[in-house]
Amino acid sequence: MSKQQNESGLTMLPGQLEPVMVGRRLFLRYAGAFAAGGAILASCKEGQENPTTVTAPVDLGTGDVGILNYAFALEQLEAAFYTQVIATPYSGMTDAEKAVLTDIRDHEIIHREFFKAAIPAASRIGDLTPNFTSINFGDRASVLGTAKAFEDLGVSAYNGAGPLIVNVDYLALAGKIVSVEARHAAAIRDLLNPKSADFAGDDVVAPTTGLDVANKPAVVLPIAQKYVRTPITATNLPK
Repeated sequence: MSKQQNESGLTMLPGQLEPVMVGRRLFLRYAGAFAAGGAILASCKEGQENPTTVTAPVDLGTGDVGILNYAFALEQLEAAFYTQVIATPYSGMTDAEKAVLTDIRDHEIIHREFFKAAIPAASRIGDLTPNFTSINFGDRASVLGTAKAFEDLGVSAYNGAGPLIVNVDYLALAGKIVSVEARHAAAIRDLLNPKSADFAGDDVVAPTTGLDVANKPAVVLPIAQKYVRTPITATNLPK
């Protein structure tokens, strides 16, 4: 069966009225495959490369596809981080902590693989090379502190990118993913400060509005870039 692309550049099948249906099927397919087949190898390398290694820059692109590439880049970073966390557990990691962190790893890999399959190859950014040299994977405080920073950043990134998405079906899918990311953020915050209000602290949820932080790509990418060796440019993203 031949394929065609919608206005945003995502793959559609002939006669398909809602492009999001392909996205949903892909998401469920990768979720099911992961559960049945065990761990999927991370696309990102584990951050052990020579720090002087120079990698070619990638541009996220334009329009909705550019925003999806933006999300794909963040999911690559998170998937690589949690894959490393589970591969080299920090000293004193409890079974309960490992279970939480493993679940988060699994979710992030599913998210990454979903975007990788949904974005047309011609428009999709490649596999990024992380830079985790600033993280001590053997130390609980370093790992969970970084996890907290990544999750809070990811939630704010999805919230900030939402208004930039034109296709409402893609916006709905982004909303479903950010709700999972927010659960991750709350879980990590609870590991750091159990049975406290930090799971939805005032630093991320405004007490007067009850709304979470929203940051545009121009704020998020410079922070994320510290942990990605591959230079990322986003000059053509929607403003």
